[in-house]
Parts: sequence; structure tokens; C-alpha cells
Amino acid sequence: MPLPQPVSRALSARVTVVAAAVCRAIEAREPFMTIPLSDTGVDRLLDRVEASLKDDLLPVEIFNDEAVFRAELEQIFSKCWVFVAHESEIPKAGDFVQRRIGVDPVIVTRDGKGGINVLSNYCRHRGTQVCQTDSGNSRFFKCPYHGWTYSNDGDLVGTPHLHDAYGERPDPKTWGLLRAPRVATRQGFVFASLAAEGPSLDEYLGGAGWMLDLIAGLHPDGIRVAGPPDRYKVKANWKTAAENFSGDGYHVDHLHWSTQQIHVSQGLEFGCEFGRAYEFEGGHNFLGHAWTKAIHPGFVLWGYPPEIAEHFDLSGLDEAQLHVVTHEPPTVGTIFPNLSFIRTLTPAVPGGPMSMMTSFRQWQPLGPGEIELWSWQFVWDFMSEEEAREAYVTGQFSFGSAGIFEQDDTVAWEGIPRAAASPWMRQAGMRFHFQQGNNSAVDQSPDPAWTGPGIKRDTGYGEHNQLAFYRHWLNVMRGTTTTTTQGS
Repeated sequence: MPLPQPVSRALSARVTVVAAAVCRAIEAREPFMTIPLSDTGVDRLLDRVEASLKDDLLPVEIFNDEAVFRAELEQIFSKCWVFVAHESEIPKAGDFVQRRIGVDPVIVTRDGKGGINVLSNYCRHRGTQVCQTDSGNSRFFKCPYHGWTYSNDGDLVGTPHLHDAYGERPDPKTWGLLRAPRVATRQGFVFASLAAEGPSLDEYLGGAGWMLDLIAGLHPDGIRVAGPPDRYKVKANWKTAAENFSGDGYHVDHLHWSTQQIHVSQGLEFGCEFGRAYEFEGGHNFLGHAWTKAIHPGFVLWGYPPEIAEHFDLSGLDEAQLHVVTHEPPTVGTIFPNLSFIRTLTPAVPGGPMSMMTSFRQWQPLGPGEIELWSWQFVWDFMSEEEAREAYVTGQFSFGSAGIFEQDDTVAWEGIPRAAASPWMRQAGMRFHFQQGNNSAVDQSPDPAWTGPGIKRDTGYGEHNQLAFYRHWLNVMRGTTTTTTQGS
């Protein structure tokens, strides 16, 4: 879907500026070695995390600690399946986008045979980045330093002054760009793992894959990106954002109350009452809402209008999936470690007509107390240009870089690493409170009638999803889990 020229130029300019700044920030970071956790003090902190989680508490230090951050890069981002792109971003042979896994820049390419490759963006000769562009179409990537050239499947195909410099050609695969050893897709979402062994993507996703199927698979052509991702820095820790989208409905009527005052949203105070928490193994969690109870019995399929909903094919859904999309669909969710989702009905402008927006966002770690937020707006592939544009604008208004909800969230999140860096808070042994609902009169027990994967709770109160996220984080940091989830 082509964007209006002023919007396209503005987005391109913003992406270019932000990308350059991010590259400078990453390149300025000190290189680090793999150091045993016991030698960094992280092991002792993880012991404290484990003991605290038994009381539904969490030590403040984990949100702004250099040793913890470096351990996360080694234990989580170098081993888990991490989202890198959507297939609709690289539809043709030669298409590529530049992305990151942890702090490592990677190039996601579509080669001449249609295969998807996730390549390290470090030249094998001296490590200079061979791709300096966010996206495009190219058969080759040429290092600006000495001219080593690579094909878009990663093979080394050119070395200047070959005979004088080397005498014989270096082996193209041995000296090609490093490749992510495992790349797989689900519903068009491309994930990569830097670990050569481990659970398959479907095993890793488990219940989250089951949920992704009903989010993105209601039409055979699926969903597609509506434009390039927004990218902007936030002085927050990636875990805070991932936890929030795991199922924090408690903040909505307080932090976002201004949206109700300007008639963008309504009934926020009832969000937890009609919340539906979906907790899956593997640190993946979603929060939905019982719209057919909260609004009216006909408010099914997130409230999509009939002209959109008539395109959906629900025949491939199992019984539990059918119930979820019809009555209690997911509103937000997080796929561990750092991919989150939101779908909601909201006006594109205050007082305007309602429109559905779908956003996937990634919390890219830059440092122990800083992230770069990447935000994609998605639309159904069958949508007309006008329908897609409306959904895109709605998403940008609500959850774009200047979105009215987004600004609320990001400002609140920035207080957490400041507290985590506070000498006073550390000396006091400050721990965050995750005991909401422990003595509540609201029934937060798992739904005994639930037949889908994982656990479903018929309330948005409680912090079960967030605790499940952190317990899995702890297990992965300690290497005590294969990150396998239960049945898909």
C-alpha cells in the first residue's frame, strides 16, 4: 500500500536519522566477552530473584544493571527464537531489511531461490557492516572497507585484487557472512535462533503459536505490514515493556484516563472486570477481553465491521480458538522475549468513526536502561487501499511514535530504570510488588472449562501473566529450561 508522499518522505527521513543514531550507539558500546555468571555477581542476584519470586516480589536491580544486560544478551537473545521480520516486508527475490537480534545487526534477505536468510551484518574480513541501508533490493552486499562482496544468501563472491592479494579464492561458504543457524516462519512472521540446537519454532511458541494463528490466520492471505516500522528510543528496560503487554490491564484506566476525557476511549475502568488472561508456558502471555459481555452479544471478532469480517474463514480453528475469537479475543500479548501485539477498536481522531488497528512491536535492547521501540502497523492483505490506510492512520494515532497511548506508556516506563539505578533503592533492597490479587475477593483461579493450551483466567486482575514472564526469564537466564512450551 503506497503511503502519501509527505508521509513517506517524513517516515524515510525519520528512519534514516534514527538508524544512523542507533548504529553510532551500538558501535560505541564496549565489546564484551562471555564471562561466567558466577564471576559477574549475576548468579547472586538471580538467587535473590528466585527467593523474591516465591513471595511474588522482584528485585529492582534487574532493570538497570550492566552485568544482567550482558547476561541477557548471552543467555536469552543468543539462544531464544527472536522475531526479525514479516514476509510481506521481503516479498520479492533480492528484497532485504536490516534488523537486530539483541545488539547484533542482521540482514534478512530473500534470495534468488525464494529462501529467507538471516545474515550477520559484520564483514568476515575486518567486521565492518556490509549493509548500511534499512531496506531495499540487492543481489550483493559490498563492504565499504576493503570491498569484500557477498551474495544475498551470504556467500563470499568477490575479493578485490584476488590473485595479487590471495592467490586463490577464499572458500565462499567458509568465509561467507555468518548465518543464523535456524530460521523459521509462522503466519508470515520470520523468527531466527542463533542457537544451532533446541526446540523448533513451533515447539518454542506452543500456545503462543496457537494464539498467533487466530490473530493472523483468519484469512488464507493473512496480514501484511502497512508501512515501515516506527523506530524511536525510550529510556526503559525491555522487560518492562514486554511485561506490560503480557497482561497489565491494571494500569489502563489510570495511565490512559486522558484518552477517555477526549472521547477516544470509554469504559476503561471496566477493563480488568472483563479481562481474560491467557498464560502459556515459555514466558508467552496474552490478555483478552470478553467483548460480547462488556458491549453486546453481537460484538464478536474484536468488533470488526461486517464488511471486513465477511472475509474471514473460521473453519480451520479448533473449538477453543473459535470461542476465543468470537467472545474473548486477545487485545495485547507478548511472545518471549521481546515481541508484543495489540489489536483494538479506536477512532483515528477524537470523536471520529471507530476503526480497528493491529500493531506488533519489538522492544530492541540497547543497554540495561534503554530500548529502541520498533512498531509495525498491520492490515489484512485483502483490504482495499482505503481500508488499509484508515487502519494504518488509526494505529499511528493510537500506538505510533506520537500515539496518544504510546506516550503515556513510555513516559511511565522510564521511571523504572531510574529507580533501579538509585543507590538508595539498592541499599534498601527495594523489591517491586507483584502480589496483586493474593487476597482479592475476585476469583483468579484457572478456568476449569478451558480446553485450549495453557491457563485461562476469567479476570484481568492479578499479576499471574507478569510473574509467569519473569519466572521464565529466570529459568532462561540460568539455562534451566529448553524454552519448550506446551502443546500447539
